[in-house]
Amino acid sequence: MTSIVKGASRRRQLSRGLAGVIATGLGIAISFAALAQTVDDSAGSSADVLKLPSEMTVFGKVDPSIHKATAIINGTIITDTDIDQRLALIQVANGGRIQGEELQRIRLQVLRNLIDETLQIQEAKANEITVSPEEIDQTFARVSGNFKRSPTDFTAYLRTVGSSAASMKRQIEGELAWRRLLGRRVEPFISVGEDEVHAVINRLNAQKGSTEYHIGEIFLSATPATMEESRANAMKIIEQLQKGASFAAYARQFSEASTAAVGGDLGWVRGEQLPAEINTVATSMDTGQISAPISIPGGFSIIVMVDKRQVLTADPRDALLSLKQISIKFPAGSSEADAAPKVESFAKMVQKINGCGTVADIAATVNADVVDNDQVKIRDLPAQLQQIMLALQVGQATPPFGSLADGVRSLVICGRDDPQAANGPSYDQIYAQMEEERVNRRARRYLRDLRRDAVVEYR
Repeated sequence: MTSIVKGASRRRQLSRGLAGVIATGLGIAISFAALAQTVDDSAGSSADVLKLPSEMTVFGKVDPSIHKATAIINGTIITDTDIDQRLALIQVANGGRIQGEELQRIRLQVLRNLIDETLQIQEAKANEITVSPEEIDQTFARVSGNFKRSPTDFTAYLRTVGSSAASMKRQIEGELAWRRLLGRRVEPFISVGEDEVHAVINRLNAQKGSTEYHIGEIFLSATPATMEESRANAMKIIEQLQKGASFAAYARQFSEASTAAVGGDLGWVRGEQLPAEINTVATSMDTGQISAPISIPGGFSIIVMVDKRQVLTADPRDALLSLKQISIKFPAGSSEADAAPKVESFAKMVQKINGCGTVADIAATVNADVVDNDQVKIRDLPAQLQQIMLALQVGQATPPFGSLADGVRSLVICGRDDPQAANGPSYDQIYAQMEEERVNRRARRYLRDLRRDAVVEYR
């Protein structure tokens, strides 16, 4: 079996679009996308190749910040407005918290991204590839739906935050055009062997029960000469992420890995699929934790631990629960002292629960409300409750939890449907992921060549 089969699987992968809205995870990734940088740059990244003098005098001052944020790329103009509108989307994603030097740094990065986007659209047109306005509008409508707005309402919303529908549609056009170009110029020359796919399947089966990770990544490339600058940029990004900035938004704008188009989402990976440096860090991370900059060949990676699970093993957190929720509320303006007696009575009431059949009568003794909740997955509950639920049996209740503002409540387990053992990814899924990784590696090389050949004027 050769790469000629699996066309439908590949087309599904190519449908991934803006901000991961159209993306669906495959459940496995074959290798770390950022490693493509090693292949691309390893031959010429050493300063020794340039034969530079060890001592030199620099004549004049170079300061990237003196460039006005306007560029002409092979005759196509990027204006201040273009950059402002794209920058506004990042500001919205981060609650408007980006200011000062960080804002200027992001502005320069947005300019670089727009240059790459322009080169991709130009190259697609040079190959007689166009994206129709109807296709762009269809994707824009899907993005609008994800924001629970109609295209008209979403267009109005973008204006209120300083962006525009035109800016977002330009980004959609760039992504669709580039994917279509890769489909013509790169994909036909990619081959994945049947033996390679079966080797991955065999490794999966052999490692049943081992830990795999759902990881998000931001990859920043670096050469020996720019290593410290890239590390400093990585630290600034981490600082913003720790303040609550959107990881996916930063990945889309700053990551140089192929996963940038889907918000940096690597999907589920096992330790041996990651570079050794990243695997070492990942094994010690907790869910939700963001790493420090990790030095890997070709640059730095920042990862977030989205989740963990056991390979081909049922995850107890996937159990579906039938629950009764018991709750009490407090009058507006109540103090902790005012609420304490009622909370104490509620706690004693919860301890008396012995099965869901007793809930209604016992709750009535403290005027508590009872609501039924079915098909609740444990992993969808807050992290603190997940551990409590995993330890409870049917008929048992959680300790009281809540606040004065939201009320105090308890959850009683009335039924539990335990998950079945997870199935591994299919042959088609593994094949498609391996093929896509190889396409992405070639794509990075392709874009690098476009940058080298481009005529770029800054005004």
